[in-house]
Amino acid sequence: MKILLIEDEQEIASFVKKGLEKEMYLVEIEKDGEEGSFKARTSSYDLIILDYVLPKLNGNLVLKEIREDNNHTPVLFLTIKKELNFKKECFEMGADDYLPKPFLLDELIFRVKALLNRPKKIKENVLKIDNLILDCVSGTVKRENKELYLTKKEFSLLEFFFLNRDRIVSRSQILENVWDYNADPFSNSIETHIASLRKKLKPRRLAKNKSRELIHTFSGRGYKMSVNKY
Repeated sequence: MKILLIEDEQEIASFVKKGLEKEMYLVEIEKDGEEGSFKARTSSYDLIILDYVLPKLNGNLVLKEIREDNNHTPVLFLTIKKELNFKKECFEMGADDYLPKPFLLDELIFRVKALLNRPKKIKENVLKIDNLILDCVSGTVKRENKELYLTKKEFSLLEFFFLNRDRIVSRSQILENVWDYNADPFSNSIETHIASLRKKLKPRRLAKNKSRELIHTFSGRGYKMSVNKY
């Protein structure tokens, strides 16, 4: 899952990013409202964490631009303001949740998980195809009852394939949803990670009980996760 964190305080941004990455989320940081608004409206994210007081453009105006662009990505506001009327204004502006500073990292993570588990993209905590199981809560992956070790990037890539099961996804879609905003589109990083993921998911059983390949390549078009290639 991909999160945009718009926060100008470097210490807070680093603290939040490290905490969320331990939970297997991919986190991008923007330090001012103008750039944060632009990225929120031009890239794909599963969640936006938005500070209220920002350089160039305050959080309320960032949120206004996001919603006026017909972008319904969940937004979690961070702010030092705690007044009830201000909280009410945040929700009226289109925020999905609100967390006053200072905050506990554990509480932020609980709120992030609650927002991401709303019935939008992921409707299940456990995703399964053939005998491959991905647990979104524990961050574990098993095939043939054997737990597999995946890097954070491989986990995010596999999760993206699950969310697009039985559909061909292009290289550019993978780059936009799984890689960082500044990733080099001409590098072979995507191909390298897919090759590594395929190797780790490689079927072990033989004969009639043999497991099937699940990630298929469609030349010039992209990749598809499916029990059957066609």
